[in-house]
Amino acid sequence: MNQKEIRELIELLVEKDISDFELERGDMKLHIKRRGAPEPPPVVHVAPPAASIPVSAVPVVASSPAAGAQYGGAGDSAATSRAPSAAVEAAEAGLFVVKSPIVGTFYESPSPGAPPFVKIGDSIQEGQALCIIEAMKLMNEIEAEVSGVLVKAYVSNGNPVEYGMPLFGIREQ
Repeated sequence: MNQKEIRELIELLVEKDISDFELERGDMKLHIKRRGAPEPPPVVHVAPPAASIPVSAVPVVASSPAAGAQYGGAGDSAATSRAPSAAVEAAEAGLFVVKSPIVGTFYESPSPGAPPFVKIGDSIQEGQALCIIEAMKLMNEIEAEVSGVLVKAYVSNGNPVEYGMPLFGIREQ
């Protein structure tokens, strides 16, 4: 099954309003799931043999903005899309940038309704907890690698984060 055939299949599923579809053909497995009418493209997961279909050609959704809703956040995709360019600015300004060591959902406090671990202007000590990143239902505490003053927060509460994405900017002391 090539990329054109997959696109035609997706268009047919959208036209017929089919929300979940799975196809197995030999070593290839194709699973298409639509999350609802307002979302533009359906989610496509392809697990072909190594030489079958290039993975980069098939759209895949990594995380849902609704994931933050269960924790109390709504998710601000604009903040996450600005983060990489903001990290470049921070590096130029002489800030130490704390980056996400994993893919997951960013939380600024230990539990919903609790005060955040840190705020802009706080004095930070090396090893101090800065935030939590939830990955696969596990809460991973992210600690400061340097001491200094927190001057920048790149991600809002409840937003998805990628590996290596900037989280905080710390001016070292």
